[in-house]
Amino acid sequence: MDDNPPDYELADRLALTRAEQVKAIGHPLRTTILQLLHERAATVTELATSVGRPKSTVAHHVAVLRRTGLVRVVRTRRVRAVEERFYGRTARMFHVAAEPLAAGEGMPLDFNDLAVAAQESGPAFAEGRLWGFLRHARLSEEQVSEFWERMAALVEEFDGLPRSGDTVYGFAVGVYPSDHPRLPSPE
Repeated sequence: MDDNPPDYELADRLALTRAEQVKAIGHPLRTTILQLLHERAATVTELATSVGRPKSTVAHHVAVLRRTGLVRVVRTRRVRAVEERFYGRTARMFHVAAEPLAAGEGMPLDFNDLAVAAQESGPAFAEGRLWGFLRHARLSEEQVSEFWERMAALVEEFDGLPRSGDTVYGFAVGVYPSDHPRLPSPE
């Protein structure tokens, strides 16, 4: 396997602009499928084996990802009388660029990578194998935007690391407004 995954051509970034796209990646199984496809293209059978779920369940979730433009068939091969499809992501990185929604509509509540990371990191914390930082700073919107671009570059670097070892590591990055206390401006 190539050291710089995945083993197929794909765009660097894709802006998710439709609510159905954001909802699609909000489901934990679909997120896991997308992560697996970052390694290499895979069939529904391979994905089902990897996640320990029935092929029909995985096929449904792959269909949702395909319908929303997040995965595509990257190659096929003939196995006996059946054409086997290999699915791949459409981009290395997906980012939400949702436009303002109509009144009363909001982003799906289950779309929070940091919540997923918090849940997923529990066992690592218990084993003393969780490394993390939490910092707060008063910043302008321009500073936050510039900082986020650098964090996105770091995520792309992490995604492109050669695959080796037996342990899968998670890497979570987030920037968010907070009600953390702050000092008043000096007089």
